[in-house]
Order: sequence, then structure tokens, then C-alpha cells
Amino acid sequence: MDVIELFKKLVSTKSETPNDGDLLEFIAAYLDGFEVIHLDREDVKNLFIYKKFSEGEHLCFAGHVDVVPAGDGWKYDPYSATEEDGYIYGRGTQDMKSGVAAFTQAVKEAENFKGTLSLLLTSDEEGEAVNGTVKVLEYLKEHNLLPDVCVVAEPTCEDHFGDAIKVGRRGSINGYLTLKGKQGHAAYPEKAINPIHQIAKPLAEMAGVDLDDGDAAFAPSKFVITDIRSGMQVTNVTPNDLKMMFNVRNNTNITQKEVRMFVEKHLEGLDYELRLTQGSYPFQTDTNTKLVRKIDEAIKSITGIKPKYSTAGGTSDARFIAPMGVDVIEFGVKNDTIHSVNERTTKKEVKDLYRVFKTLIEIWDK
Repeated sequence: MDVIELFKKLVSTKSETPNDGDLLEFIAAYLDGFEVIHLDREDVKNLFIYKKFSEGEHLCFAGHVDVVPAGDGWKYDPYSATEEDGYIYGRGTQDMKSGVAAFTQAVKEAENFKGTLSLLLTSDEEGEAVNGTVKVLEYLKEHNLLPDVCVVAEPTCEDHFGDAIKVGRRGSINGYLTLKGKQGHAAYPEKAINPIHQIAKPLAEMAGVDLDDGDAAFAPSKFVITDIRSGMQVTNVTPNDLKMMFNVRNNTNITQKEVRMFVEKHLEGLDYELRLTQGSYPFQTDTNTKLVRKIDEAIKSITGIKPKYSTAGGTSDARFIAPMGVDVIEFGVKNDTIHSVNERTTKKEVKDLYRVFKTLIEIWDK
């Protein structure tokens, strides 16, 4: 197989979270001569596969074979890997079977490397991600197999292939607020405590507010309200309470403590309960590290482009890798159709991504 044939094989296999469509078994067999570790947890399939060529650093490529549901309204069967005008259509073409195909083929063709090459793959990145990459990392740490550096092949490019890599990610703080009132008749508002009225003024000073100024690496941490509900859907009864949910994609300057203080400041004197959870924590890889320098060199040699360093976007499994002390970056194809109907990427981008990873392996110690 070449990288496009491999890519089509992956895309044409339905693997909606947490089903891997037997792709991990296929990849394990495809990389003949590698050590294979299957780490299945409940209904999640995980694979760590590696080859020690010699003493030296351990370079890992990480990703996921699971995809979000296809949905309706596709131009072609979302699991047919249909070609048209240089594009290949299908669920997961950008997110992220292009990346998996590219690094799998590059690692398969590696004939010499001063160190260890490995792949870390899961079927639980698009879901709850509790039995996927994080479980593999725990195992690798316990068995002294953690990589030194890692490339996650999530789609990162914006306008042109090669124009951006992710050197960090924001964290994600979720908030659940219950504002307590006192139900009453709408005709006698003085006898009730209306939580909607109570939240009205402070809400204007909270919604969409930046909690900090950001910095050179990260955008400001913004207070984003995602849901508000209250009342009985009638016009003559004021509500007993109000429930609000919010999210803060936080940079390294903001923690749960600052978010709680922000809410307390604006709701001072009101009766409420607040629960905060942390879905992921912010991280940033030093742009002077060998990993960033080498991926820059590989990208420029294939595309002629010097990529910018980004921390924008949502989360990825890199959020589990960085806290292990592993230098990690993300690089993949353009991300303009991820999770959408008619998701697609070009054959050229897939080939160029494979060439970047192949070059990275070749120049690692040069």
C-alpha cells in the first residue's frame, strides 16, 4: 500500500466512537516487525506499537481512529472515501485519519532511526476520553516506556497546508450555577424573589468578558455562557430558581480559583450554588525545543512555509501527554471541514503530511 491506499482503507472503515472498526488490529498487522501492546479498557480499544532501532530518543506519533457520527445530508456515502477533483470525501478525512495514515506509512518505511519510533492510538478521543490515551500513558509510565517527544497528527492548518502547528492548548473549565429564588405569582412580584431579575444586571457584566489579557502564546480566557434555563414556561408564575452553565477556555494565567472569584464578585449578596470542573488543563511546549525546531525544518522542506505557532482551538489528547513531561506538538492537514457534513481533504495534503513525517524521522539526529 502507498499512503493514499492506506488512507482510503481507514476512511472507508466505519469507526464511530468508541468502535475502532478493527482498525487497530489492522495497523498492528500492517507494521510488521514492531512490538505490539493492546490495552483495551471496557469498550475502548487502545494500541501502543513500537520499534527500538538503537539507543537514542523515543519519538512517538499519537492519534485516534474513532470519528464522530456522520450525520445526514452527505454528497457521498461518508464511508466510501470517494474522490472528486483532487479531494477525498468521508468522515474522518481531516479529523484525523489523514494524520493516522501519514504517520503509519512514514513509520512503516523507516529503515534507520537513532532511537525508538512508536504509535499511540485510541478509539476514544471523540468521546469521554477516560479509557483511551490517558490509560495508555499510565501503562507506559509504569513500564518505563514513555516517549521523549510526541507528534499528535490532529488537523492544525488554517488557510494552507503547513501554515500552523499547535504548540499548546488552552484548558477547559466548566461551570454549573444554580441561583436560588422564591416562586410566586407574577401579579405580586414583591412577594417573590425572581432569580431572572436578579441575574439580569450582573449577567451583562459577565457574559463574554475576558478574564485576563492573554499573552504572546494564548488568547484571553473568556467567560462564555452556554446555557440558561428557568421558570415553568407559563406567564403568571415567577421561577423558584435559575440554572446557568458556562465555559472558560483558560490559558496559563487563569485557574478555577480566579473563575470562582469572578463569579463571587458579580453575584455578591445573592443565594447561589456554584460547581466547577476542569475538563483539561492548559499547556505549552517551549518553541525552542528540538521537536519544534525539527518539525519546522521538515514542514519548510516540503512546503516552503515557516509555520506559525498556535494554541487556539479546542482540546486534543495532547492534554494528557504534556503533563507526563513529554514535549508534544500537533500538526496535520487543514481543519476547515472537521465534524461537518461532506468532510474532505485533498490527496496532496495527505501525501505532503506523510512526506513531512518521513522527513522528520530522517532528519531527527542531523
